[in-house]
Amino acid sequence: MELNKREVEQILQAVGGRDNIAAVSHCVTRLRFALKDERQVDKTLLESIGIVKGSFSSNGEFQVVIGQGLVNKVYDALLNIADITGATRQETKEAAVKKLNPFQRAVKTLGDIFIPLLPAIVTAGLLMGINNVLTGKGIFYPDASLVDVHQQWKDFAGIINLIANTAFVFLPGLIGWSAVKRFGGSELLGMVLGLMLIHPDLLNAWGYAQAVAEGKVPYWHLFGWDIAKIGYQGQVLPVLISSYVLAKVETYLAKRIPDMFRLLLVAPISLLVTGFLSFTVIGPLTFGVANALTSGFVTLFDTFSILGGLLYGGLYALLVVTGMHHTFLAVDLQLIASTGGTFLWPMLALSNISQGSAALAMMFVTREEKLRGMSLTSAVSAFLGITEPAMFGVNIRYRYPFVSAMIGSAIGAVILTMSKVKAASIGVGGLPGFLSIFPEHWGPFFIGMAVALLVPFLLTFLLGKTRKAQ
Repeated sequence: MELNKREVEQILQAVGGRDNIAAVSHCVTRLRFALKDERQVDKTLLESIGIVKGSFSSNGEFQVVIGQGLVNKVYDALLNIADITGATRQETKEAAVKKLNPFQRAVKTLGDIFIPLLPAIVTAGLLMGINNVLTGKGIFYPDASLVDVHQQWKDFAGIINLIANTAFVFLPGLIGWSAVKRFGGSELLGMVLGLMLIHPDLLNAWGYAQAVAEGKVPYWHLFGWDIAKIGYQGQVLPVLISSYVLAKVETYLAKRIPDMFRLLLVAPISLLVTGFLSFTVIGPLTFGVANALTSGFVTLFDTFSILGGLLYGGLYALLVVTGMHHTFLAVDLQLIASTGGTFLWPMLALSNISQGSAALAMMFVTREEKLRGMSLTSAVSAFLGITEPAMFGVNIRYRYPFVSAMIGSAIGAVILTMSKVKAASIGVGGLPGFLSIFPEHWGPFFIGMAVALLVPFLLTFLLGKTRKAQ
């Protein structure tokens, strides 16, 4: 596609000119601005530019959706026209963070930790979904699974399950790597710390309740202090807090130990101090807090299932807008580790489908060619789990599709919560999401999915036609 420099000049004008840009970088599809004052953005002008497919603000960054391939050309032209120096994505993020309040910074920190892990977690979820199809009873045969009837597939399913489970079994190692890197420490030490918390010599966390009931919890005996030898498989809080401590201890020592001794002393002392703190203080405290939070969520949704579905299912899209949805990834992982499944993630899948359905309806409401094309492509993206193009490029822009999607998502979520639908893992949050749902819950999930498809589409279509008639 030939680049129109006039349109690049209009983008620069729409974001407030070069004097309003603190830093700018780009990702695969978007220009990412750290602006000095977002109130100077002219959204009307921005949305009228042919190469712009949408815009939104998230975590202090103002992002302009251009599209894969073209965004590189637009970025280079923008730097040339504005006569400014490009920044790395990290530099843009750091410039944007300065405008955030403490709560927004905490939410962004969690997002920075968990977003890099999503490819591994989503892939594991998809593979676990395939394993669920092969081993779920009643899918292909009454009261029997496919591997029960066709034994030759049993080991094939076993290998898939092993590959899928790896990311969850070694989750603390992944979190340790990402968290320590985010907190400014050595990511390799973070990975070692995470793996240390699930060492085979420790009692597996999933067997802790049974060991307590049988009085078989192993202990270390340190000078009269009994410390439970338990691992933290599938746990999130213990490794998060321990990673923060490790990064701070490492940074403190690195500044004070001479260069000639740094290699010999910094890493061993950091791991030793953090390891002792993890097993004696951090682990036991956060393990208790995590289990209490999990019990609270489960009790809340068991007691007020309809209200929980309405609120979480209806408002999840707003969490995406604010960036707070990343914090619930930790909750999902904790629920999976503690209860064997999550009831929150299925509602996320319906929310994504609802946004896609509302965007698709706009293709039939409008006659504007650019919007019709954007509605179709963004709807397909949302149906496959990526909702930002649909939400920020179409639905929020016209408001009533966004509200229609929230209504459809809320109704569908109530069906799920009333039926106690759970997912075995986190997967693709769209139409393929059923693969992550326990097969015995497919019935109510498909009903909820039908609601998430039909209600937003019909509401958006009817409201759109009514508005045009008026």
